[in-house]
Amino acid sequence: MSDCFSQCVVFSEPGPDNTEKTLELAAARAGQLGIKQFVVATSTGRTALAATKHFDGTIIAVTLSAGHWETYCPPDPEIIDECREQGVEVLTGTHTLLGGMDGAVKSIGSVGPAEIIARTYYTICQGAKVTVECALMAADAGLLDMSGELISIAGSGEGADTALVIEPAFSNTFFDLRVSEILAKPR
Repeated sequence: MSDCFSQCVVFSEPGPDNTEKTLELAAARAGQLGIKQFVVATSTGRTALAATKHFDGTIIAVTLSAGHWETYCPPDPEIIDECREQGVEVLTGTHTLLGGMDGAVKSIGSVGPAEIIARTYYTICQGAKVTVECALMAADAGLLDMSGELISIAGSGEGADTALVIEPAFSNTFFDLRVSEILAKPR
């Protein structure tokens, strides 16, 4: 195989201090693979805005859905406006894996299949679950070219510390989704 990528950066600690390196790694690999679509998890909008300095292509910023957590805090409107000025598509919707109807089922003491899938991705790291979830949300919203790979970026609470190369799928065809590469993750 001539296009062998052997580098996966494993950060010693999760968190926002890894954001710049995660974005750099993702941009470098996107250039090697010709990837032009990026999905970035963002709570405030800061990570998506930082991504605009690294990526050439479509950037989709996925925010927390309203009511998703008890301590829900909407994105900063000024930062989101700046993202949009930079051409970022901003998506706020129901979270595919930890939210929606499964969240309601959990509230009465049961666990739905989406939560089992989410908790399985958590065994890799929090960002692995979020990157996959955000890619599904972007696909379901019709924002992705489903014939091409994407790089999805997320973090552990704040910033970015995880980047995956993903072959996208819709939620209803979830098992067609493929994580092709792990570019970065925290230990």
